[in-house]
Amino acid sequence: MGTLNGQPSTMTGTLNATWPGDMWKTGGGATWLGGSYDIETDTLVFGAGNPAPWNSHLRNAGTPVEGNTGDNLYAASRLGLDPATGEIKWHYQTTPREGWDYDGVNEVVAFTDRDGKRKFATADRNGFFYVLNREDGKFLNAWPFVKDITWASGIDETGRPIFVEENRPGNPAASADGAKGEVIFASPSFLGGKNWMPMAYSQTTGLFYVPSNEWGMDIWNEPISYKKGAAYLGAGFTIKPDYEDHIGSLKAIDPMTGEWKWEYKNEAPLWGGVMTTAGGLVFFGTPEGEFLALDDTTGEVLWSFQTGSGIVGQPITWEMDGEQYVSVVSGWGGAVPLWGGEVAKKVNYLNQGGMVWTFRLPKQLAMAN
Repeated sequence: MGTLNGQPSTMTGTLNATWPGDMWKTGGGATWLGGSYDIETDTLVFGAGNPAPWNSHLRNAGTPVEGNTGDNLYAASRLGLDPATGEIKWHYQTTPREGWDYDGVNEVVAFTDRDGKRKFATADRNGFFYVLNREDGKFLNAWPFVKDITWASGIDETGRPIFVEENRPGNPAASADGAKGEVIFASPSFLGGKNWMPMAYSQTTGLFYVPSNEWGMDIWNEPISYKKGAAYLGAGFTIKPDYEDHIGSLKAIDPMTGEWKWEYKNEAPLWGGVMTTAGGLVFFGTPEGEFLALDDTTGEVLWSFQTGSGIVGQPITWEMDGEQYVSVVSGWGGAVPLWGGEVAKKVNYLNQGGMVWTFRLPKQLAMAN
């Protein structure tokens, strides 16, 4: 719904087709990350956040209208929009009937594969790496990009998750006192197999470089009623690491097969973006303050610099007066220390800060390339 040329526009879809009653009015689905524009198909592409409240049992309560799937569209989805009218051209929902805070807002990257086919790729909070058709957003394939996924056993041929229902947080209404649903352990955690931090694609290698995290959570549902301006969760959670030796994991993924070509493990979570270069480098930063350049084919560390504070920023490269530079913002903070549970204890020693670091490519290397 919205306006077109100052007049109310039509609703896309059928009212109450996937929501009970009036819950769609408070149902969430915010597009809290920037979208992208595909010039070749003239399409704006945005991801939509998780539905509200988190308690999926509440969102599917009552008697649905005939044909109601309970998917809660268009939350946890990727949307292709007509830039002239705002109408939805296509959608793909990564987590229908979502119940773990697996936002669908992550970036959608347009690329052309080795066979010359135009596709989209996106790495979801839910732990699966998806490849879609660029013409119509249709599902093509999906593979896990984290090691332990408990909420689904896979993705079927239509693109829908194969739910493991016993790993869905329990319904408070089914408990003895109605105060708290069954606590389950879910992986990845609600902060996601990947969160806001953008992955990168190399046209040279044909690989995606995905900053991921290996963590899970204890999660439970609670009764809640909507109050304007207040958090509308209906859930509690505690995040836990899945492994002793690492949480962060930068993976090089082949979008044709889902194969992981290499993995760089990091003790603390990775919470910053990735950049690739035509010179064969993959730049990213860590919460421990290291700014690194890896070999895009092998994952070998070729260069690093200690910035003094955790890196949450996105590396960029730029040119001035014929010389090339790489810049990154260093300054620890954000969601991990705020909501990280047991993980937050692992990173509470890290220095906060706020600096922009810039590095210049030596002229002899620039000339060699």
